[in-house]
Amino acid sequence: MSSARNAAASPSAAGCALLRTAAGGIILIWFEVMLVTVQPAAAHPQCLDFEPPFKPQWHLEFCTQYQDFGCCDQKTDNMIAERYWDIIEHLEKAGYDLCEAMLKKIMCQECSPYAAHLYDAEDPYTPVRDLPGLCFGYCSKFHSKCRHVLKYLTVNQVLLDTSERDMSTFCSIVDLSDQDYCYPNVLKSTDLNSNLGQVVEDPRGCLQLCLTEVANNLRNPVLMLHSGDDTHRMFIAEQVGFVWVYLRDGSRLEQPFLDMSGEVLTTPWLGDERGFLGMAFHPKYRHNGRFFIYYSIQVNSKVEKIRICEMKVSSYDMNMADPFSERVILEIEEPAANHNGGQLLFGEDGYLYIFTGDGGKAGDPFGKYGNAQNKSALLGKVLRIDVDGTDYSGKQYRIPPDNPFLGDQDARPEVFAYGVRNMWRCSVDRGDPVSRHGEGRIFCGDVGQNRYEEIDIIVSGGNYGWRAKEGFECYDIKLCYNSSLNDNLPIFAYSHHVGKSVTGGYVYRGCESPNLNGLYIFGDFMSGRLMALEEDKITGSWKERSICMGDTTTCSFPGLINHHHKFIISFAEDEAGELYFLATSYPSNTSPSGTVFKFMDPSRRAPPGKCKQKPLPVKVRGKKFLFVPKEQTVLNTNEKPTRPPPRKYNLTTKPPVTSSQRRPTASAASVTTVASAAKPKAKPPSAKATKKNKAKPWKKRKKLNEKDKKAQTKKNTISKETKAQPKKPAGMKPVKLKGKPKTNQTFTENFNSKKSSNSLREKIHSRRKNHQRNGAQKETGLKMKVSEKEHLAFPNKTKSSVKTKTNQINVVG
Repeated sequence: MSSARNAAASPSAAGCALLRTAAGGIILIWFEVMLVTVQPAAAHPQCLDFEPPFKPQWHLEFCTQYQDFGCCDQKTDNMIAERYWDIIEHLEKAGYDLCEAMLKKIMCQECSPYAAHLYDAEDPYTPVRDLPGLCFGYCSKFHSKCRHVLKYLTVNQVLLDTSERDMSTFCSIVDLSDQDYCYPNVLKSTDLNSNLGQVVEDPRGCLQLCLTEVANNLRNPVLMLHSGDDTHRMFIAEQVGFVWVYLRDGSRLEQPFLDMSGEVLTTPWLGDERGFLGMAFHPKYRHNGRFFIYYSIQVNSKVEKIRICEMKVSSYDMNMADPFSERVILEIEEPAANHNGGQLLFGEDGYLYIFTGDGGKAGDPFGKYGNAQNKSALLGKVLRIDVDGTDYSGKQYRIPPDNPFLGDQDARPEVFAYGVRNMWRCSVDRGDPVSRHGEGRIFCGDVGQNRYEEIDIIVSGGNYGWRAKEGFECYDIKLCYNSSLNDNLPIFAYSHHVGKSVTGGYVYRGCESPNLNGLYIFGDFMSGRLMALEEDKITGSWKERSICMGDTTTCSFPGLINHHHKFIISFAEDEAGELYFLATSYPSNTSPSGTVFKFMDPSRRAPPGKCKQKPLPVKVRGKKFLFVPKEQTVLNTNEKPTRPPPRKYNLTTKPPVTSSQRRPTASAASVTTVASAAKPKAKPPSAKATKKNKAKPWKKRKKLNEKDKKAQTKKNTISKETKAQPKKPAGMKPVKLKGKPKTNQTFTENFNSKKSSNSLREKIHSRRKNHQRNGAQKETGLKMKVSEKEHLAFPNKTKSSVKTKTNQINVVG
């Protein structure tokens, strides 16, 4: 939107000064010229707080039009309702037309999914409008019927002066250049509302997502995981053997959680697959402090092995491992430098799953059928062991009693599944948050040979085809057509035209991006491509959904970026279920170019407060390094939401006067009505006095109004001979109300109009009481009350008030 138009529609000093010095006709010509140069607004939903819209947890009682999707939760809806009823009360006291319907529609535009566009808040360099963009025709009706409410909606003198002088100029200022977004056109546009809240797709059908940078300066970060102990810490492992602790605020601890760099076999060669490769925390880590690691070693400078060990956390520092607690669980000799596997994870059954590679080289050339199809070998397998006990034969683990090949003489009892080439990154599905569908499934990405990459779901006893098959196609023709193969087909495979090294991911089960629930998100190391799979729950099949980075418009939210490094090393899930991936621009374990990115859906978020976590405290010994982002965000880091705090307007009133001072005019009657509520200024009540007063805010107002009526009745009974004027309360200034007096009315008519005004006030108070009672109930039937303390504190939340002179109004908040 145009910054020049914003200067007029919002209380900007420069814009106000410019328009005040110009005549109405000049303003209109200037404004029409500016409209020609204005670019259309961005075509994505956005709220005034620079965030995507959401579906409220419970229905709204006031702005019900946006209870299915918009920018208001119940708290904001109640605040708008409070402001609305305050304005209605002031209108009634002043004797104005209440203009309820239009006022409500305009105020509720803060809840619109396109609130940022209506108020020009999508542009952080211009001030937010006081009024939403109104289409010219609608604005004309509003001006003719309701222009007297403007002084309760804005303090922008340009708008106020223009509304009194010229409807055409006023509505030109309030209008938007893009007619799709002005109210009420924004409700009628099928392009805007047909897929509202759905993940944005580009012309190629790509799901547009955005990212945030979480960590950086990492050397080939191969994994990130949480400890499941409610601290919400993240542990990031580098290939060279360091594991670092990252706190919830993004800071990194100075000392590593674990340093295995002296033991781990690795080199700085590009693409070297050896090193620190896997880690898993015991499901009861919070109580036993046990975790397991998977890394490459070299024995006597000749034999290479992979080693799986158990370790424990330090007894004196929760952020450091005990370096002397290492206990070797299993070692497997590696015949080649590649295909080292590296995944460790605990399943829902509490057992440890180990994913090994086929031994390396090309085509699994080991033995008659290769390691992967040989169930007596531990390479090319998914192993499952029980680490909560020892075996009678001296092994540091036990075999689960339901392992599929326990009674097979030609198979190792640890084998859970086979026919695996080199599974790189596997994950356990948490299951749908409501239905628990998919809970416990294990997804893996299996790196292909020459033609195909695949995604598999691991099942007990499953044969995943290698080396007989690669993806859905035959690799070894003789083995492929063997009737005993009985392999499990992948749920998805893609050719090397798309990518050449799959990196397995996670099924999204987080809270912050509801649209992504159920999507399995993964990527390719070589091509840097992000992909997703969506399940058809009826057929059980999976459909590909391409993922691409959102354009500049789509990702125009604070802290979001729309690019990432090419080499996607791993994916991760935090304790709340949010999804991340780890990538580098230079795949060497000596290059500190590794970065962790978090997925964000720019089209829809969860309701405010729903995803709040209460992590346990983390006792930190030593220094912390604060996170400093390096990636370029779409918006500059100093750009903040420009939404102003909600205003509350209070009319200043005159002190009470006696009947002898009244003049028999309508104007005087209205002054008396307003003045009767005046009270001398006094010190604010103490906290103790406030605590004693248990009356609800709206009931308190009703009592005050009843008091006013009784006081007024009492004054009317005072004898006409009494001409003594009451003393003027200290600190009060008389207020002159605008409007010409109507001299053709009598005092009796004024008195009658005052009586009808009082009855109208009672009607309004009754409506407010009903609104409060209705708004206190959620869909669940639970009552949601706003405390008296909150209500009374609301006008002073910003601790700022503007004391105005005569003919002005007080602005609080």
